Amino acid sequence: MSLILTAAPAAASGGMLSMLFPLILMFVIFYFLIIRPENKKKKKTDEMRSSLSVGDEITTIGGMIGKIVQVTEDTITFETGEDRVRIQTKKWAISTTAKMEAAEAEARNKKKK
Repeated sequence: MSLILTAAPAAASGGMLSMLFPLILMFVIFYFLIIRPENKKKKKTDEMRSSLSVGDEITTIGGMIGKIVQVTEDTITFETGEDRVRIQTKKWAISTTAKMEAAEAEARNKKKK
């Protein structure tokens, strides 16, 4: 009878480990499929925003397109079209640059070939 009692805790701890393994596996999959790519994308966008310079063609989050005429620490001023309207906005509102869009298009073309 004492043999049965000593074997029961070992089986219970094995059961606990077998219950934790799927949870750990799900977290690892979640990390590599969702969290890691999102962090890479955020880092790339932050680098793009910090490297903005006068003359760059940009697109804002709202869809406005223009050419940068002034850059400060946290704001930029850009001109839209031939009417030369100047708009000032925060750097976080910049979605893409023409260079970034061209590089992404080239990468997509390489994948297709």
